[in-house]
Amino acid sequence: QVQLVESGGGLVQAGGSLRLSCAASGRPFSNYAASWFRQAPGKEREFVAVISSSGSSTHYADSVKGRFTISRENAKNTVYLQMNSLSPEDTAVYYCNAGPDYSIYEFTYTYRGQGTQVTVSS
Repeated sequence: QVQLVESGGGLVQAGGSLRLSCAASGRPFSNYAASWFRQAPGKEREFVAVISSSGSSTHYADSVKGRFTISRENAKNTVYLQMNSLSPEDTAVYYCNAGPDYSIYEFTYTYRGQGTQVTVSS
């Protein structure tokens, strides 16, 4: 089992930045790809970013490319999502996922955190 706990969400003004963290415990985190998904009110959960187990590969949704950066520190069992140039459209609950596959599809992930709320005011 892997337990994932997100943190770093909050309220920020448009144009601002936040850094989300996802702390993992349990099995060696370095074995797993990790990703971030988000769900806005009234909308389906959507892919944001994924990083490979080693951190050597990343992929982003078009909506966040150039503004968000996913990274990880396996020695700290932590994945990050640096979010810059935030807009109200980024308001959502952000979820961290971990699993064996480097994937943009949430159903492929074995483990999921509880989520952290990000609210961007205009």
